[in-house]
Amino acid sequence: MPPFAEARVDLGAISENIAALRRHAPSSQVMGVVKADGYGHGMLPAARAMLAGGATWLGTAFVEEALELRRAGIASRAVAWILPPGAPLVEAVDADIDLGVSALWLVEGIATAAHEAGRPARVHLKVDTGLSRGGVVTDAWPAVVEAAARAEAAGLIRVAGVFSHFACSDEPGHPSIGAQLNAFHEALEVAEKAGLRPEVRHLANSAATLTLPESHFDLVRPGIASYGLSPIPDLTGTGLRPAMTLRSTIALVKRVPEGSGVSYGHRYVTDRATTLALVPLGYGDGVPRAATNTAPVFVAGRRRTIAGTVCMDQFVLDLGDDGEVETNKVEAGDYAVLFGAGDGGEPTAQDWAAALDTIPYEIVTRISPRVPRVHVGGHEAGQP
Repeated sequence: MPPFAEARVDLGAISENIAALRRHAPSSQVMGVVKADGYGHGMLPAARAMLAGGATWLGTAFVEEALELRRAGIASRAVAWILPPGAPLVEAVDADIDLGVSALWLVEGIATAAHEAGRPARVHLKVDTGLSRGGVVTDAWPAVVEAAARAEAAGLIRVAGVFSHFACSDEPGHPSIGAQLNAFHEALEVAEKAGLRPEVRHLANSAATLTLPESHFDLVRPGIASYGLSPIPDLTGTGLRPAMTLRSTIALVKRVPEGSGVSYGHRYVTDRATTLALVPLGYGDGVPRAATNTAPVFVAGRRRTIAGTVCMDQFVLDLGDDGEVETNKVEAGDYAVLFGAGDGGEPTAQDWAAALDTIPYEIVTRISPRVPRVHVGGHEAGQP
């Protein structure tokens, strides 16, 4: 792993983001979502920081992620909601991990696993209210609810939750939002009539937590917002602070003449004699190749734009005459900041997302394990 590059993660910011999200949903519990290695921030330190900020639940995509939490000694309620065939259900039940149910066969499979584990399984029934991704479709919902009620009566499962997920909550006013809310209420009525009394009903993701109080129910599930990035770019007053700063020391600074082709394919050609800086990060580290001639990088108090093709291990910046001017001189060993909190003028992950026509989720989660995570701030910074 290159010691000259780091993804610096402010755990104090993660804790403060959870606290801010609790203020947006004061009557609900908060689940901190730590799937995909904590959105690239480091799952275990992020989980501990979220719990320190007041989260009482943790969410993962897969059972294996939740089991990693348990092996690290994290005992809070944890939910895994993608359960493909072959998922380690018995181990999950034994580890007291809540399991998302999106199909009738999963009710049966989890009941069997509970019998084998010798203890009831905790499940959250997921209804598809209009995302058409995971979840039980409306026509099949009554049968799944009835099967869950029978398994609960038999002492094999406990229906701890009923949940769903929004499709367009990051587009306030989108007509699907109201339709999904109505569908969720109808699904809850079906569950109630079947005698189910879930501990938590949950629907709100980051965007809904911030903008849609009628969707908060008993529990909110902020993902990207927990890491300080807003799912709605222009939303103000969130109280969120980006937790990750991606930076690297500059490996080389050199002067080149006018007309110099830069990097593979000469997709950038200097229009004057200029100074180039080589930054030793590339698409092997998670810097998108699409950042070629597009993405901003902060060096010596100014934003620059990547010059030429992003390579596997490196990219180039055109510094103009800054490398020669003593008052703003750039040298090998100086830092180049790709994105951070934005306090000092550096780009944010949202700036990168805008430059690449994507979302900040992709920017932070794609940073590869080759880039060390350095955790600072918060009382968990020294733990793995």
